[in-house]
Amino acid sequence: MTAAEFVVVANRLPVDRVVSHDGEEIWRTSPGGLVAALEPVMRSVDGAWVGWAGQADLELEPFVANDLKLIPIALSEQEVAEYYEGFANDTIWPLYHDVIAPPQYHREWWDSYVTVNRRFAEAAADAVAPKGTVWVHDYQLQLVPEMVRALRPDVTIGYFHHIPFPAHGLYAQLPWRDQVLRGLLGADVIGFQRAQDATYFLAAVRRRLQYGVKGSMVDVPAETGSRPVLAKAFPISIDTSPYLELVAKPEVRARAAEIRQSLGNPKRILLGVDRLDYTKGIRHRIKAYGELLAEGRLQVEDVTLIQVASPSRERVDAYVHLRDEIELSVSRINGDTDTMGHTAIRYLHQGFPREEMVALYLAADVMLVTALRDGMNLVAKEYIASRADNRGALVLSEFTGAADELRQAIRVNPHDIEGLKDAIMTAVEMDPAEQSRRMRSLRKRVLEHDVRAWSASFLDALAAVRSRHA
Repeated sequence: MTAAEFVVVANRLPVDRVVSHDGEEIWRTSPGGLVAALEPVMRSVDGAWVGWAGQADLELEPFVANDLKLIPIALSEQEVAEYYEGFANDTIWPLYHDVIAPPQYHREWWDSYVTVNRRFAEAAADAVAPKGTVWVHDYQLQLVPEMVRALRPDVTIGYFHHIPFPAHGLYAQLPWRDQVLRGLLGADVIGFQRAQDATYFLAAVRRRLQYGVKGSMVDVPAETGSRPVLAKAFPISIDTSPYLELVAKPEVRARAAEIRQSLGNPKRILLGVDRLDYTKGIRHRIKAYGELLAEGRLQVEDVTLIQVASPSRERVDAYVHLRDEIELSVSRINGDTDTMGHTAIRYLHQGFPREEMVALYLAADVMLVTALRDGMNLVAKEYIASRADNRGALVLSEFTGAADELRQAIRVNPHDIEGLKDAIMTAVEMDPAEQSRRMRSLRKRVLEHDVRAWSASFLDALAAVRSRHA
């Protein structure tokens, strides 16, 4: 496979392996926003994507799928357990989400993380053309920028951090805190979801490494003087086109009406859509809703909550306990309040195709996004993009990256259950004119600042670095 001018490095490849009934192997494009954002760029510059195929002990040669050059990284069963489920998702994930669950620190997990990051870095270094660009993504690969720079000092390197970055008091717990900072500073441009995340990162660099920091720039010592690194916010968004297309389809609108009908045509439908994760505030949302029913402020005949909780990290203990706790709460509330014709909470522990999600967004009068900590939260933006009717209300946690942009949402502190209950009531009782005023403003923001605008702004920053080096 020829060297690529532009190489994306992410934990997963942008395709999913599907084996048909007759044993034929098919690679289907993943539905994620990152793929939608980068696919046009990769096609225009003959790019390549380095990532894991999602299955342990699967050895694959580089291949082309859907006209994309793909370079698979093999992970053993032990590496999946230690690098991915262990260090990435049971050390970094909880630590970077404000220790909502306690992080686990194991030296063997760290060793595996270093080993796997090196494998990704070597693949990227081999794939990129002279003076090309490498764009590394997310917390699973924080050491890759420095490793690529050591192997290929001629290339321009970007890194984007999709999850929050913690305040120094929390970050300092990490036994390998300095190594991770140095790993990230191998990049020329480091992107974060929120300005606050960039500020926390720069503070950690200043305190831990004593590097010079001025504004958004870090002075990183190099063999010849120093090297400037830009660290700032580039808030990510969604590809709005599929949502606009689907919402215009009569069959999708008919499905939305069918959903309402199946729930007994309540006056208001509330909707939560999340991965089943302790950072998403699902327990807080259900608690607040249950209390509103118990207090008589809401009636089960009038209001239904649909909670979609797609399966996530089912081999990690914290997630197993979370599922048990949520399902027990749902059962108790439904047992206390359901009638023969109406149910308080329709709980769905499964994922759905985009068409069904858009129908749910259209059916929902109120979208509840109550994350305790979230890098961005793209569900909020999906709901807004789907509301071409300029109706609906969004209740949005102030601890999401989306809260910085979506100013016309009803902002809440999800830890404040009384405040959350009041916000839900405000949304339920909001008149159509107020809904329309807010939703028009929200839609303007989301439609103008879509995922292509995000990728363009980051790549422009990288291009500026490249021109300085030329």
